[in-house]
Amino acid sequence: MGTAGPNGGGVLRLSGLHGYAVEFSPYWPGRVACAASQYYGIAGCGTLAVLEQNEAGIVLLRSFDWNDGLFDVTWSENNEHVLITSSGDGSLQIWDASKTKGPLQVYKEHTQEAYSVDWSQTRGEQLVVSGSWDQTAKLWDPAVGKSLRTFKGHEGVVYSTIWSPHIPGCFASASGDQTLRVWDVKAPGVRLVIPAHQAEILSCDWCKYDENLLVTGAVDCSLKGWDLRNIRQPVFILLGHTYAIRRVKFSPFHATLLASCSYDFTVRFWDFSKPNPLLETVEHHTEFTCGLDLSLHNRGQV
Repeated sequence: MGTAGPNGGGVLRLSGLHGYAVEFSPYWPGRVACAASQYYGIAGCGTLAVLEQNEAGIVLLRSFDWNDGLFDVTWSENNEHVLITSSGDGSLQIWDASKTKGPLQVYKEHTQEAYSVDWSQTRGEQLVVSGSWDQTAKLWDPAVGKSLRTFKGHEGVVYSTIWSPHIPGCFASASGDQTLRVWDVKAPGVRLVIPAHQAEILSCDWCKYDENLLVTGAVDCSLKGWDLRNIRQPVFILLGHTYAIRRVKFSPFHATLLASCSYDFTVRFWDFSKPNPLLETVEHHTEFTCGLDLSLHNRGQV
């Protein structure tokens, strides 16, 4: 596991653990949460590590253990110390990084691995969405002890659930059933089903500058951009990865910039507005690259 930034990179090794997700804190520049698992998440325990980059490099501020692998992590949008992780046992855990013990709360409703968790970005609501191998997404209010709603429709594992940064109560989900779906928490059923790839879709993200634009990354090694107003064909296709794409994120600073990471051990940076969209390939990992995030504070810090 490593981070790279404009001031040179930093590496921190967590021996025996494989990182599955990283998220920059929305509050603290240089602070990152990492969800990790032993034995590639197949067996063993999980660890939530809270890290900080300073002049000396990357330091481990806090770590919490869970009795099953941790696959995703999201920071609270209303408390700088609170995080939620999702686990191989189907549960979500709420942690307080200012405390040494945890978790504060455990929500156990998914019947299989909880692979994705995301905290809503739009102000005025505090909602969390989770996605699971049980083919459902669930809506949570962290202050309520049970889920508010379960979203059914996917016919495969739900790998990724991401809130729209623009539209309150709207999220997208990507699945092993080869579809990208868009949901509205106030509407029954699914708003939109996009047959985005002819392969399992492992990741999706919303453009921060265009409420109608999403990107998907799939086992077919391609990234595709989708305009929700016209889903007949993708607005861009980015090729270059040689194995499944594990995670994709749009830049918070540039409307046409995005980053992806893959089981081919690389992280790639793209500008889909350019004739040659691949900007850079970073090959500093020696294992599957599963987690990726772009800092909201430091332009260029990944």
